[in-house]
Amino acid sequence: MTFQSQRAASAAQPQTAAPPTVEEARQFTDAAEKRLLDLWIKSGRAQWVQETFITDDTEILAAQADQNVKAATSELAAQSRRFEPLDLPPDVARKLKLIKLSVDIPAPRNPKESAELSQINASLQSDYGKGKWCPNGAQGKCLSLNDLENIMATSRDPIELQRAWIGWHAIAPPMRERYSRMVELANEGAREVGFGDVGAMWRSNYDMPPGVFSAEMDRLWEQVRPLYVSLHAYVRTQLVKKYGPGVLGTDGAIPAHLLGNMWAQDWANIYPLVAPANADPGYDLTQILKAKQIDPIAMVHYGERFFMSLGFEALPQTFWQRSMFVKPQDREVVCHASAWDIDYVDDLRIKMCIEQKGEDFSTIHHELGHNFYQRAYDTQPPLFRNSANDGFHEAIGDTIALSVTPEYLKQIGLLENVPPESADIGILMRKALEKVAFLPFGLLIDKWRWEVFSGKITPADYNKAWWELREKYQGVKPPVARSEQDFDPGAKYHVAANVPYARYFLADILQFQFHRALCRESGYKGPLHRCSIYNNKAAGERLDKMLEMGQSRPWPEALEVMTGEKQMDATAILDYFAPLKKWLDEQNAKDGAKLDW
Repeated sequence: MTFQSQRAASAAQPQTAAPPTVEEARQFTDAAEKRLLDLWIKSGRAQWVQETFITDDTEILAAQADQNVKAATSELAAQSRRFEPLDLPPDVARKLKLIKLSVDIPAPRNPKESAELSQINASLQSDYGKGKWCPNGAQGKCLSLNDLENIMATSRDPIELQRAWIGWHAIAPPMRERYSRMVELANEGAREVGFGDVGAMWRSNYDMPPGVFSAEMDRLWEQVRPLYVSLHAYVRTQLVKKYGPGVLGTDGAIPAHLLGNMWAQDWANIYPLVAPANADPGYDLTQILKAKQIDPIAMVHYGERFFMSLGFEALPQTFWQRSMFVKPQDREVVCHASAWDIDYVDDLRIKMCIEQKGEDFSTIHHELGHNFYQRAYDTQPPLFRNSANDGFHEAIGDTIALSVTPEYLKQIGLLENVPPESADIGILMRKALEKVAFLPFGLLIDKWRWEVFSGKITPADYNKAWWELREKYQGVKPPVARSEQDFDPGAKYHVAANVPYARYFLADILQFQFHRALCRESGYKGPLHRCSIYNNKAAGERLDKMLEMGQSRPWPEALEVMTGEKQMDATAILDYFAPLKKWLDEQNAKDGAKLDW
């Protein structure tokens, strides 16, 4: 029976029809998650093929599979509302809520609009995956995002950097109209399942009211903002020394193309420009990987062995057979690193275009964190096979990556000598350029989208509002004048692919809270930034207890299992970087650096 005929039949029933029961609600959720699991697996397979073999056909197949998931979810979410008045057992009530929240972009129940939405979403992802910049026109050599990211990471020529930045951002304007239509359709889908708009729906996914969650994000940001402001002031001073005030301007904001990353979200690549004098970290992991000829597969094996050292089982053989580790030469793929659990049991995979870089070595540990989390909760009911909240999933891999310390690298034979304590400021600076620099970017992406979905930011002001938020939170400005002919948000994967982003901000906070707790569990007593939980079974056991809970309980309970604390807390990141903060404040005072912008 179609959904429309079910509705018609329901409308035709006499008003005296018996009210629903708790047992009916349980039967409904059992049947719903069985149906959804089948559709999730089919969609995962279609999406994997689309992202690792981009063609018009794979795009259509992925869109159709995605449409089936969204249509079923919308139908089940609408049907589930009849159980809302009941006093339900916690697990049933939680499953009903998670059905409504199980897709990021909810489809309208109208089949034509649902199909249109899925087609738009697939086309936006493909546009991003196929994106290239051809400096000399279509006849010349075209540069992929990987090529352009390497330019952003290594070039010190502001003109070359500016051209690469403009070139990549030119992929996005054609997305703008479709993105605006996607917002309309997705908001319709969100309203049909009881949310004011998609942004309110996303914020409802955190076991607290949407407004409370927004306030929680702001609270955490205020905890870390002084650390970011100190780092920003110091980095700007060093960049003025390198490029001159004419390139940076006088307003205090930093031009986005000078920070070593296409989106100015991670500044680690400009470490050589801002490195503290006499505080060299003592090693270059990229050079070590190349010198020891450690290829991409071997890099992944190092990551797997880390988890095995904590007591986790080795990855299944299919992981090695089915993952995409390097960029194929014969076809278009989406290189953005991601972890996959195709069958929600043990068909685990990663998709990366791995290069011999220290950054990729850490990213591998991060992606495997997703895979080991996925396997830990695979015995939960399907609707609970997810992380406690989406920030947890991102934080686990990053927590492990925080243990990629010089001590760890020495233990696994990649480093002969651990640098002395005098190198700590250099080590912390490199890490801060990655982690602290990211915080405001992690916050503002969804602040922009929440206001887009709510209608506060209209399509006529997409780009203007984007840069206002980037300047307000990051102190970053565009390298050249921008207008509403541009669509700079679309040049970021997570916007084009409609992946909620608050999770990455939360993960940036949570990973340090997790790291502090696991270091404590391991018996470690020294500086937090020197701790590695490698080979510590006690820490591994504490971690596994939290992972296996999946999304079966509200996230504060999972947080308590891991850390003994029920509230997200940014003091751990402040503890970790405390020696650097003291040093930055001293340098800024000495240089008369402008704090804030």
